[in-house]
Amino acid sequence: MGPRTAPSPSKEVKPRSGGQPGRVSDHECHGNPPVLNNPKSVVKRQVSPEELQTPGGPYIKRTFTIVGDDVGWGFVVRGSAPCHIQAVDPSGPAAAVGMKVRQFVVSINGVNALSLDYRTVSHLILTGPRTVVMEVMEPLDC
Repeated sequence: MGPRTAPSPSKEVKPRSGGQPGRVSDHECHGNPPVLNNPKSVVKRQVSPEELQTPGGPYIKRTFTIVGDDVGWGFVVRGSAPCHIQAVDPSGPAAAVGMKVRQFVVSINGVNALSLDYRTVSHLILTGPRTVVMEVMEPLDC
């Protein structure tokens, strides 16, 4: 019998989700954290892309430049048209630049993301450069 080796970790990359906030999987942009099937959404109510873009609305636009580390970017996206930030790893790169849960994703590296689902947004992040520029809309009551 040969030597035993530990199974290699999964190469699947996801922004973290659920009770264990993490680096971008339900789509997580990072390693191997546990992913819950249907974690409860942190969004108080779904909004439309039009509502986010209404001048004078109850949202403020923020732009983050997030440099991924060896684990990922440190946030989880969920939802669809628009996606939102479901979780932020408090020790990750996203938290370091001020990203918070309940922010809605407006663009990724200059690509409009308001009509995209979280799988597409995650794909844009995971297949793009290590440095991600994200525009988000944050509710004023956040």
